[in-house]
Amino acid sequence: QVQLVESGGGLVQAGGSLRLSCAASGRTFSTYVMGWFRQAPGKEREFVAAISWSGSKTYYADSVKGRFTISRVNAKNTVYLQMNRLKPEDTAVYYCAAAHTVVVPSSLSEYDVWGQGTQVTVSS
Repeated sequence: QVQLVESGGGLVQAGGSLRLSCAASGRTFSTYVMGWFRQAPGKEREFVAAISWSGSKTYYADSVKGRFTISRVNAKNTVYLQMNRLKPEDTAVYYCAAAHTVVVPSSLSEYDVWGQGTQVTVSS
């Protein structure tokens, strides 16, 4: 089973960009679907983006489509979330997650392994 560690969060002004990274331990990273989720204060954790084993298929929440890009480099055991044109409503703790499935799920319950999260704060 992989272990996940996120990095790259921080404080940015509205309209700015950040790139989150999620480093995975273990030899089986390439067999996991990877996802990014976020949780704002007082709100439930929500799906942001996901990517298939090979990276050929990506999925996004409507709220981030066209602004965020998920990618992965299996040789580096790393998945990324490039976030552009950030908005104050993107402020949240962002979590990386791994799912050992064939399809690419957007449901939290389908993901087996979670990172500790990284804070993203977007000021207006």
